[in-house]
Amino acid sequence: MSTVKDALAQKSGPLVHVRSRDMVVEALQKMRDSRVRSVLVVDDDVLVGIVTQGDCAIKVLLPGLDAKQTQVGQVMTANPVTVRPDHRLDSCMAMMSQRGFRHLPVLNAGKVVGVISIGDVVKNIIRDLEHNVDDLMGYIMKDGPGG
Repeated sequence: MSTVKDALAQKSGPLVHVRSRDMVVEALQKMRDSRVRSVLVVDDDVLVGIVTQGDCAIKVLLPGLDAKQTQVGQVMTANPVTVRPDHRLDSCMAMMSQRGFRHLPVLNAGKVVGVISIGDVVKNIIRDLEHNVDDLMGYIMKDGPGG
């Protein structure tokens, strides 16, 4: 079974993050420019939160706040659940499903090394299943009984 490290290896580009004192509009611009739906919130090399497009819509747009005047720290999810690179992706998928979130920051020895999304997890699990099917087909066609 694939691990978080395997999923991170498939990703490209720099880690997208903002500071808690940055304005929400800056977080949204980074999401748009990087084509992602969340950004990590990192202050002084320490993960302090995560902010998603949904957070911005529900906590800024709906109440009528100004994204240019609202700090990320006011709308982020503080102290998010994290995983390590050696976590198995099937356990990440279960956790994401049970707890209702789509993004997991990845820490290695307390340092942020990436973020995985439910899409990353699903892609890797599908790849693993395809390999399993190929292995089984090879066994059936060549090495199996009557082969």
